[in-house]
Amino acid sequence: MCAAAMFPASSHRVTWIAATLILLATALPIASAEEAIDVILDQARIAKVPEHTSTMVVGNPLIADVSIQAGGTMVVTGKGYGVTNLIALDRTGKVLAEQLVQVTGPVDHVVVYRGNARESYTCIPDCERRITLGDSPEYFGATLKQTADRNDLAQPGQKSGASAR
Repeated sequence: MCAAAMFPASSHRVTWIAATLILLATALPIASAEEAIDVILDQARIAKVPEHTSTMVVGNPLIADVSIQAGGTMVVTGKGYGVTNLIALDRTGKVLAEQLVQVTGPVDHVVVYRGNARESYTCIPDCERRITLGDSPEYFGATLKQTADRNDLAQPGQKSGASAR
């Protein structure tokens, strides 16, 4: 008498487990082939565009932005924290590829809390103000205004002193 006849429930379980393992083994290379594009907030990353791509769709443009460049490359810019996807389409609308984009914070990022108010700094080599999503409106606005005033002064034809705002 065979083991399957003696233990019918367990033989079905073994068959089911074996089938599941075979399916997982064949699916894993596909899943690992599509790694996420990791981008740091407010930075860009270069990636390859699939051949014959005519349209690139960004799942959530508040998280990432994509700019197609000559030579089959794209620039992926981190706009907000989170994960979104990119879909490459050919001229007929056929999906050529889909890839995740994960946007994270910078490694030199230091956050200071003063009660409920939040301030961000970049600390390599010295700590300097850095506006980041989630900072308190007063800190964000003041830092942004200082940056805009400084940039205005750097433009040709601008005089020293406070800019006219």
